[in-house]
Amino acid sequence: MSTFEDSFDPKTSLNSSGCACGRHASQAEHDRGTQLQCEAVESEDKRFEGVVASAVMRAMFPKDAARRAFLKSVGASTALAAVSQFFPLKAATEVFAQGGPIEKKDLKVGFIPITCATPIIMAAPMGFYTKHGLNVEVIKTAGWAVIRDKTLNKEYDAAHMLSPMPLAITLGAGSNPIPYTAPAIENINGQAITLSIKHKDKRDPKSWKGMKFAVPFDYSMHNYLLRYYVAEHGLDPDQDIQIRAVPPPEMVANLRADNIDGFLAPDPVNQRAVYDGVGFIHMLSKEMWDGHPCCVFAASKEFVTQTPNTYAALLKAIIDATAFATKAENRKQIAEAIAPANYLNQPVTVVEQVLTGTFADGLGNIMTDANRIAFDPFPWQSFAVWIMTQMKRWGQIKGDIDYKGISEQVFLATDTSRLMKEVGLTPPAATSKTFMVMGKTFDPAKPEEYIKSFAIKKAT
Repeated sequence: MSTFEDSFDPKTSLNSSGCACGRHASQAEHDRGTQLQCEAVESEDKRFEGVVASAVMRAMFPKDAARRAFLKSVGASTALAAVSQFFPLKAATEVFAQGGPIEKKDLKVGFIPITCATPIIMAAPMGFYTKHGLNVEVIKTAGWAVIRDKTLNKEYDAAHMLSPMPLAITLGAGSNPIPYTAPAIENINGQAITLSIKHKDKRDPKSWKGMKFAVPFDYSMHNYLLRYYVAEHGLDPDQDIQIRAVPPPEMVANLRADNIDGFLAPDPVNQRAVYDGVGFIHMLSKEMWDGHPCCVFAASKEFVTQTPNTYAALLKAIIDATAFATKAENRKQIAEAIAPANYLNQPVTVVEQVLTGTFADGLGNIMTDANRIAFDPFPWQSFAVWIMTQMKRWGQIKGDIDYKGISEQVFLATDTSRLMKEVGLTPPAATSKTFMVMGKTFDPAKPEEYIKSFAIKKAT
């Protein structure tokens, strides 16, 4: 049986003043864009347009024979033009494509004032939430335990979290298990080891025995990377150094007061220590693992399932902001938007040094690294597996772990992949990959072998 969508030729509806996909002002602009993205959007739009057009035709000609006869006599393109004269076909298609209405437009999203939260923060002053039909209040929060508790208590609808936190909450590490999700990575890289300026001659980690370090939270990449780093240099992080959890906004003050010798922290904390003359950057975390995750956009499974349209709009706004942040030419503008007191509360120059990658290291050098912090929202499920291996390595979780199942449940790669396409990003074809951490290959298919390969780990 021939239907309207089967016979409709999309080429007949091209805007002569635009491009082939209808999304750009000219064909030249179209060609400069991401071809695959345009094709994906065009294909999806044509699918929705065909469904809507078929529904209209069925309403006009309830009998199949009459409908087929009309289409055969005038052709699909003429039929579409005739229908469009008295029915708002384009508007109806857009409404249909958007799905159901947003269930809750007024939202509260918590964040910690660090550059890792850049997409979540900038989406407010730069209009990305509004663009996607939401009224979002981003709320600066004191520390990670507060973020966790306010999100669990539903005071926040969603939150900026450290990437291990949704995994820990789901696994019940330190609390009752509650299904949580991390549908988007907020940033990759963006951390550093910073030492007190008095330790500028202690560049060999073997000389750090007895020193005190801060990390933002027990369930953090900062904790796991610091532990990994010192262990690779022969120190037991539970015996040879002290590691304590300190909220990022308090780290520089603790370094200045000599309460700690250093920290593995998110930015702009490291750069602020340099700016204040109390510390120097020993190394960027990307030198340990280039492309590692740091923070995520997180929401409860309940929020995702009970308000799916709100969730989709919120996630799309954040991915849209992330796409903007990927471009180096936008970084100074972003720095100005997120530096004020209600967001990062930092001098613009400190935030710019982090986001642009041209920075002072505290030892008299000007360094350049465009990927000091980068933005890629795709939640690789192998990231989640690696995190869980370190949680088990250091005794935070025990027993048999369903690494693959938990990673798929928490790191929602499918949702992110679909929405990345809609904002012009190209998601990877796979959801898992191998990668190198300090020269050692991690295979997500062999997590237990990976844990056993380490000489230094928590006794079980």
